[in-house]
Amino acid sequence: MTRPEEPGRPAPDNPSGAEPSSAGHASADPVGVEPEPPVAEELSGTIAALTADDLDQSERRRLLGRLAGQIRVRGIGDLFRPRAAMRWVADAVSDIAPRLPIRSRETLRTHLPGLSDDALAERLVRNAARTTAAVGAASGGVAAIEWVATPTLLSAPVLLAAETVAVVAVEIKLIGELHELYSAPITGSASQRAVAMVQSWAQRRGVNPMLESVGVAAVLGTAARKELRDRLLRRFGRNLTTYGPMLTGAAVASYLNRRATQSLGQQIRKDLTARPRPAISQWPSQPD
Repeated sequence: MTRPEEPGRPAPDNPSGAEPSSAGHASADPVGVEPEPPVAEELSGTIAALTADDLDQSERRRLLGRLAGQIRVRGIGDLFRPRAAMRWVADAVSDIAPRLPIRSRETLRTHLPGLSDDALAERLVRNAARTTAAVGAASGGVAAIEWVATPTLLSAPVLLAAETVAVVAVEIKLIGELHELYSAPITGSASQRAVAMVQSWAQRRGVNPMLESVGVAAVLGTAARKELRDRLLRRFGRNLTTYGPMLTGAAVASYLNRRATQSLGQQIRKDLTARPRPAISQWPSQPD
């Protein structure tokens, strides 16, 4: 096995017999840049793009195929072991949560004017459910079209991981925007807000703004991380049942994703509208 090129080492003029063998591909990379951060950024960017509710299905399939390739680059081996796969998916969800494009209340009302808060919330839940349904259908489409990616990218664990992470990202974005809409924005630094949204997703409850925020490492090193993995395992396992005949599997995945997202959205809405909330000016300030 060839050894990967060391960051910052210039590529040799003649790669034949020289180390590393991949020099021809790496010579254009900036000197001293580690390979992992760009991959992580690309992964987050692809997932964020998949959360948009106005993509056509061909573009969604293309993005899902790209995501499958990026997941493979990050290490496909872990996805063949259930516990390791759940750790990988949990890590991926935690990595991308701070980068999700959460729209503010003002932006939401600008994009969808003339609606009451409840009507706008219904629209957000409906659009998110349509998006996760489309991701499920696109996952079947990616597997059915050979030219989207090489066969090694289309193994079930990779597609399952891609679909699971994309769907969870859509739902976490929905949670953040419902909090914005109901004048209960999640405060704190980007990492603190991400932790709160991930916990909200795992617990199917709105975020309590009176609880003290803690860092990602602290929260995800406690029982909350196990709760997240358990919830992801149920989602991952449910998605696994859709990998039957291709068109049937895509239809079932679409239906199950839509139903699960609708249920989540209604649970979060019910929690946000039922609990008393302090005025925004009374919320504890959080450090950046």
